[in-house]
Amino acid sequence: MLCDVCKCNDATVFLTQILEGKMQKVNLCDACSKEKGVQDPTGFALADLLLGIGAAEEIEKGSPTQKCPVCGFTQVDFKKTGRLGCSVCYVTFAEGLNTLLKAMHKGTEHVGKLPHRAHRVVALGDRMRSLTENLQKAVAEENYESAASLRDQIKQLEHEIAS
Repeated sequence: MLCDVCKCNDATVFLTQILEGKMQKVNLCDACSKEKGVQDPTGFALADLLLGIGAAEEIEKGSPTQKCPVCGFTQVDFKKTGRLGCSVCYVTFAEGLNTLLKAMHKGTEHVGKLPHRAHRVVALGDRMRSLTENLQKAVAEENYESAASLRDQIKQLEHEIAS
């Protein structure tokens, strides 16, 4: 089996990744694996392993000497470890990370999870805030008919939340 990078030598290093349920294999010869740092754990570009050979170059779109102002982490550090140093790193290296995160995850914003029963409580809370804001606007505009209707809707919603 030939090396996927140089396409000349026989592959001796075989990497496999599963991304979105699809298995991808990368076959490297000894020279290419050493060049990519696969045999040196401190120089191994984990981003390349996770996203495919060459994907870590996306990280380097920003300034090559860019450092996180809080922890001092650099893009080279991320390429070697596959992890960022702190939460500010996400902002510091945002330009190159967005494409990588989109490739690894469904989106670039963490939304978390809620228990099924909590969705109703959150929706009712959002509706209550919206009605309260509209009530304040109606009172400020001296639109008392609308304010009375909104007040009644708020009371009905409070009764729903209590039950």
